Amino acid sequence: EVQLVESGGGLVQPGGSLRLYCVASGYTYSSYRMAWFRQAPGKEREGVATIYNNNRITYADSVKGRFTISQDMAKNTLYLQMNLLKPEDTAMYYCAADPRWSLRPLFSKEYNYWGQGTQVTVSS
Repeated sequence: EVQLVESGGGLVQPGGSLRLYCVASGYTYSSYRMAWFRQAPGKEREGVATIYNNNRITYADSVKGRFTISQDMAKNTLYLQMNLLKPEDTAMYYCAADPRWSLRPLFSKEYNYWGQGTQVTVSS
């Protein structure tokens, strides 16, 4: 059974940083495409960043230059380093995984497996 468990969220002031973690289990981690999504109240789920085989990385325009996605395959762990955080980054952040190739890696429908989410709040 595929399981994804996120952590690392919290309350941070504008301009601050947070690092999110997603520990995966139940499958061969290296064979799956991994991603971070976020969803703010009243808004649709939005793709933030995706990574596959450490050399196929895609970011949403809204986070380019501020967020970095990475992974440690030996630890089955996905990371999202978030710097220069803005109030509009406030959302529930979700880890997602899927074994299939996709031409639209930032679309939520391209992922079958999801974590429970971790809340990120950016406020002074």
